[in-house]
Amino acid sequence: MWWTVQHPETHTQKHTHTPMTLIQTTCYGRRPSLGMKNKQELCLLPVLVAACLVSIMGGSPLPSPILIGPDKAYLNSKVVFQCRSPGSPPPNTYELLKDGNHLVATSNDLQDDQSAMFFLKISVTSEGSYHCRVTAGGNMGLSGTVRLQVVIPVSGTMVTSDPDPPILYEGLRLTLTCDVTKGSHLSYTWFYNRQEVTSSPTSPLTPLLLWPVGNTLVVERVTTKHTGNYSCIAGTRMQTNSRFSSSREVTVRIKVYLSVPQISFTISKEGSSYHGNVTCRSSRGTPPVTIYLFLDDKEVGSDVATESLVAWFPVAMVPGRDMGAVRCAVESDAQRLTSRPLTLVVVPVGGSPKVDVEYLYRVDSKMAAARLQCLLSLGTFPFFSWSLNGSLLLQPSEGDSSHPSHALADGGRTLFLTEITLEDSGYYQCRARDSYDVTSAWVESQPVLVQVTEVATTTIEVMAIVFCCFLMLTLAGGVACVMRMLNRQRGVCVCVQNMVIVLKCVTLSLSFSLSLPPPSLSDVVASSEQRARAANERRFSEHFCIIPDPLSLSDITTRPLRSQYNRRDEIKPNFRLTSSSQKNPSM
Repeated sequence: MWWTVQHPETHTQKHTHTPMTLIQTTCYGRRPSLGMKNKQELCLLPVLVAACLVSIMGGSPLPSPILIGPDKAYLNSKVVFQCRSPGSPPPNTYELLKDGNHLVATSNDLQDDQSAMFFLKISVTSEGSYHCRVTAGGNMGLSGTVRLQVVIPVSGTMVTSDPDPPILYEGLRLTLTCDVTKGSHLSYTWFYNRQEVTSSPTSPLTPLLLWPVGNTLVVERVTTKHTGNYSCIAGTRMQTNSRFSSSREVTVRIKVYLSVPQISFTISKEGSSYHGNVTCRSSRGTPPVTIYLFLDDKEVGSDVATESLVAWFPVAMVPGRDMGAVRCAVESDAQRLTSRPLTLVVVPVGGSPKVDVEYLYRVDSKMAAARLQCLLSLGTFPFFSWSLNGSLLLQPSEGDSSHPSHALADGGRTLFLTEITLEDSGYYQCRARDSYDVTSAWVESQPVLVQVTEVATTTIEVMAIVFCCFLMLTLAGGVACVMRMLNRQRGVCVCVQNMVIVLKCVTLSLSFSLSLPPPSLSDVVASSEQRARAANERRFSEHFCIIPDPLSLSDITTRPLRSQYNRRDEIKPNFRLTSSSQKNPSM
């Protein structure tokens, strides 16, 4: 490019200047030979300034250097950052910058090493973003950013609970927290009875739907299955030198709510005096509990149960006398429940016992066992005894290896005969007395005969065969009826007769299948008369339509069907019933 400059005081002359001449004139302060007041030269100043800056920076920039350093570092530890600039000729100047342009350290490379090492001691303020700047021969390059996090080592790990202490009733909410005295960038691992809690199906708490979230372990509704020892481990996982801290175990105890107590009493005899004993028991709950006894709404005793949920209280007792109404109550730190009232009355054994027999059968209608019950009208605490044909039946012992043919249940009130043979058949009898007084009198029942019996029952197979026979006969009668209607005009009467025959056959089949008794002589004579009568009716039915019972043959009058025909191919039967007192002239 060429520029032309005219001096205002002299004649116009042409001067040629190259771009380098203009740059040197502007950068080194040399005044041109021509005047600088010309407006055209003032317009070239921005171009000259840009060319001067390019000359100062010395050409094209360097390739981007590479910064290598850790992303996490423990507090008060020492770390190394390495800045590499391959391809840059020495001498090089390396600068480690933090969070933009904050200079941390500088290193000069006078040889052809092409790298620099920066050693730092980590403090709380060391966390941030680091990058490297390299300057060589007037050129400059910047590296990428390395984010450094300062990690505080973990210590003082412990498990805290809500509620505290971790003792609570089932159905309540439990929260366990893994706390540390100091530490950052932590991860947590929970343990239940020294087994890690994970989402794996083999985890000990997976069936309980218990999942840790962060440093907490929450159970919305606890059960007794959550009882156990819990602990946690807090730590920082790094590529090298990971650190962990474990807590002590915390025992979680889940209490069970009490159930309504049950009350009962017994009586015993010592010499000539009687003693009563009232038992108060809860089937569910967590001890310790306090159990109270009330007689006619007045407290007469109490007991603290530390290992069980039962207590016993002595009371005065006289057979045949009402000693009052007793109740018991159980109390825990969260509940107080009261039992139903119970009247303290002991009725001596009396009356006349009765034996009730019930036979039990198998599916093949064979007798399997028999159950005998001794029904007693009076007696609060009876003692039962059974005999067969006057011989006492003893209770089979547990160590007896043989198979006894009888067994006692319901305190001896019920006798089961498990194998009924001819030897087990006979007269059974029961007797009873007061269980608390061995000197009391026995009351006996009447002997009852028990023997092997068979019940004739209709099996499913027999019923199925009878039904199939009935169905086949019905189909056969229907087919014959249809065929007779198509071939002859008196098909209606034939159908009625066929249905009667079918019903008789079914009746005979059912009688045979149900093992009915054989017919008597009078039944045989009556059957012969019926067959003779049926033969007579069959002769008349060849030309007439006869309606069977309940009307007799003499009570039915008919007309020849042929007299009612208008044409040979039309059939218009006309039936007329008359009473037995009227006489038909056509007959």
